[in-house]
Amino acid sequence: MSGYIHSLETFGTVDGPGVRFVVFFQGCPMRCLYCHNPDTWQMKDGTQTEADEILEKYERNRVFYTTGGITATGGEPLLQIDFLLELFQKAKEKGIHTCLDTSGILFDQNDPDKMEKFLELVKVTDLVMLDIKHIEDTEHQKLTGHSNKAVFAFAGFLKEHNIPVWIRHVSVPGITDQREELEALGRYLKTLPNVEKLELLPYHALAVPKYENLGIDYPLKDTPQMSKAEAKAAYEIVCAAWK
Repeated sequence: MSGYIHSLETFGTVDGPGVRFVVFFQGCPMRCLYCHNPDTWQMKDGTQTEADEILEKYERNRVFYTTGGITATGGEPLLQIDFLLELFQKAKEKGIHTCLDTSGILFDQNDPDKMEKFLELVKVTDLVMLDIKHIEDTEHQKLTGHSNKAVFAFAGFLKEHNIPVWIRHVSVPGITDQREELEALGRYLKTLPNVEKLELLPYHALAVPKYENLGIDYPLKDTPQMSKAEAKAAYEIVCAAWK
């Protein structure tokens, strides 16, 4: 089986523990206003790649991944769950640590066929980095075009199966940096004992040239970037409500 892959990063240091081999999956159903990878939206724009090809490239530099492993990110890896499952199954056969970076937006507990695949996936997934875009459903829909109900259902599924989770949350001025929203996120994290870490990422506009090259209007062009100090303050608000 082959999957549509955008690119590979051989020495990733921000997508999970240790040095990672990062696989950027092509295709994403969401259109987040601050998306920094608009070039991953259309799945068939990617390069068809076999799981074995990816693992062969991993093995070439395996000596550097002793405390790391493989991270599947995107785009949205769950859009290609069959290929993702094959990749992670083969990785686990080789003793490779597997990390899934996802929004969880495609989780559907009412679809028996999909649930069977998710049950198989968690058996071969060591860590999930779950990106919570916005804690409030209405605001989540404005930000991404989708409800966040599937995200929270997926979080509950991971809790049920005791899968370690790192939460990612992008703090955007005027959108996801409000104290009320941050405190609500912290209170929600209290309900998830399997969450090991929170990564609160400051909004930046580094993707603007990508939008210009693709001829796409950038929705947040008038939104100021967030400083590290502001991001730290937002992080502390979440943690105060969480801990």
